[in-house]
Amino acid sequence: MPFTLITGATNARAHQLKQTLGDKILLGDYRELPAFMIEAGKMLQLPHPSSASYAHQMLTLCLDKGVVAVFPLEQQEAVLLAEAAQLFNEFNIVLHLPDDL
Repeated sequence: MPFTLITGATNARAHQLKQTLGDKILLGDYRELPAFMIEAGKMLQLPHPSSASYAHQMLTLCLDKGVVAVFPLEQQEAVLLAEAAQLFNEFNIVLHLPDDL
């Protein structure tokens, strides 16, 4: 089942975007999330962008969870994913990057 991942789950903007996109949306964040939200499958704990292998960790997560599109709402995440765009393209994962990169 294909999913869309929105990062920055602790941000109201992520929830607003989720409302506009509809079903099959996963919210995730690298910041600490409530354990009950993760355990219930409502949110994903994402790798921290300071990790040297951030893009590869995100790609693995996307492949494991059936994610076909990513909306990185945090600037640092967007920059790192933009650098790895070709890798995500090879796996048919669409990165919805901000225009100001």
